[in-house]
Amino acid sequence: MNLYLRLLAMFLSVRWKGAVPPLAEFRSSHLVWPNDLDLLGHMNNGRYFTITDPVRIEMLIRAGVWAVLRRQGLHPVLAGETIQFRRALKPFQRYELRTRTLGWDEKFFYVEHRFMRGETVHALALVKVRLVGAGRPKPIDILRQVDPTAPEVNMVGVIEKWNASSDEHWAELHAA
Repeated sequence: MNLYLRLLAMFLSVRWKGAVPPLAEFRSSHLVWPNDLDLLGHMNNGRYFTITDPVRIEMLIRAGVWAVLRRQGLHPVLAGETIQFRRALKPFQRYELRTRTLGWDEKFFYVEHRFMRGETVHALALVKVRLVGAGRPKPIDILRQVDPTAPEVNMVGVIEKWNASSDEHWAELHAA
């Protein structure tokens, strides 16, 4: 299925699914379709990110965050993404996508996606999400509307290293 069919299926089915806690791990089941494949017969590297988009949207809807964003005229957009591949996903294999918010800072939410078969990680993605639209609220301001107990800043070491590496890369680019 292409992205639009996946999005349509998600929007049609999400209303019958229950709410989820905003900071809990979100799990969704998937199948590798023939149009997900590359020339080597396994899931195309670009398809991984395509699949994570509707999953993040579903997670936001079911956690109540999407409604807060809509009311405030905000849209979540990606500001960065990285992925590591460990094992191939093959045609018609079932897999589970485990998604969780790893942390946030003054500007961004950081979301992890693990592509799993059983307890084996096949791919690990990390995305940086910025809220754009009417104003530039801090992620915590949005999060606290659905979880008043959320801490002010929640960063893990991998995010700090990723940001430092990215900043260094940009600095080298601008110095050249």
